[in-house]
Amino acid sequence: MYDLEKVVSEIERKNPGQKEFLQACREVIESVLPVINDNPLYIKNKILERITEPDRIIEFRVCWEDDNGEIQVNRGWRVQFNNAIGPYKGGLRFHPSVTLDTLKFLGFEQTFKNSLTTLPMGGGKGGSDFSPKGKSDSEILRFCKAFMSELANYIGPNTDVPAGDIGVGGREIGYLYGQYLRMKRENTGVLTGKLHGFGGSLVRPEATGYGAMYFAEEVLKQAGESIVGKRISVSGFGNVAWGAVKKATELGAKVVTISGPDGYVLDEDGINTDEKINYMLYLRSSNQDIVEPYAKKFGAKFFKGKKPWEVPVDMAFCCAIQNELNAEDVKTLNKNGCRFLIETSNMGCTADAVAEVKKTSMIFAPGKAVNAGGVAVSGLEMSQNSAHIYWRAEEVDERLKHIMKSIHSQCVKEGTLEDGSIDYIAGANIAGFKKVADAMVAQGY
Repeated sequence: MYDLEKVVSEIERKNPGQKEFLQACREVIESVLPVINDNPLYIKNKILERITEPDRIIEFRVCWEDDNGEIQVNRGWRVQFNNAIGPYKGGLRFHPSVTLDTLKFLGFEQTFKNSLTTLPMGGGKGGSDFSPKGKSDSEILRFCKAFMSELANYIGPNTDVPAGDIGVGGREIGYLYGQYLRMKRENTGVLTGKLHGFGGSLVRPEATGYGAMYFAEEVLKQAGESIVGKRISVSGFGNVAWGAVKKATELGAKVVTISGPDGYVLDEDGINTDEKINYMLYLRSSNQDIVEPYAKKFGAKFFKGKKPWEVPVDMAFCCAIQNELNAEDVKTLNKNGCRFLIETSNMGCTADAVAEVKKTSMIFAPGKAVNAGGVAVSGLEMSQNSAHIYWRAEEVDERLKHIMKSIHSQCVKEGTLEDGSIDYIAGANIAGFKKVADAMVAQGY
């Protein structure tokens, strides 16, 4: 029998200073420990000890030349966390905040998220502390070539299939894939998030945001409500937020905020026209990492250095980065009448925030379930590449909607409490864990 604090203490001893990884481990273990303690096979096969250790960590130096002819040096990583149910699958993140701690937590989360999709994908994550902000197109190209020159040695269509993440959009994926082709001389679809003209799937850029709204729609239905007419706050302004705004508007909701490192925008008229929504893409591609220009262009209000959680809404979607929403933000949301907190970024809420939500009547949906739509469509892109076919956008969107409904059903099955309420955190963790754990037991060690 395992004791939670002893298990967490041992993980902390092995991973000193890695606060985000420890936070992710504790969140999952709290949910699955009763399941493990009730299953002698999980205990015998040391599933808990094995599932919290990555299969391997690859760290490498990335040297590239800037436009001034100066050599720059960055670090690159690929964390191949668990491949029990399929090839390692997870994004690449280019951002100054990237550390091994960040990538371990993301790879760990990815393992269970991918399991929830029902597709055969293991968990992995990678990236670099390189910042695309302020870099020229040529500099980004040279960095991507240097990064892939090393990464190509460790990935493959049946081994490890990276995708995009923060700082890695369609342009970066194209540059990375081009270098892979030059090195390997084969079109195997080893990266997902490609442009449609060379193997990419339609709906992939929107998929995480679309999936979040499909999941939220199911949460609302479970609660006897509709998304139509709901007033929504969204953080971030990149691909995830963009997809969420698009789909929310399509489903009849009204999104009133987006945010960036510089502050947040409040658009009381709603971010609800093609011009406004497409302007988010312009802001993202500018690499300036600011949202104030939106307010100036469309006559909205801008709040410098503040977060959007002070705006009264029915639903809040954190779509930016990990630990972006804290306990004080939860108190503010609750005070202002927010009833649904939908964690759309990976571990977007701090542990204190999650604890605070549990003190309220707010319904909370965790990131590993909510944002699985992105990797789900990446999995569908892998299927299309393998079969050398393309699916229509409507077909991909319908498959995505079906997957998100399935994830919600799994959460309800494993997370329904005696009083009939649903603990979506426990439901997602237990459902994702069981599939991976059972595969590990069946495969031995």
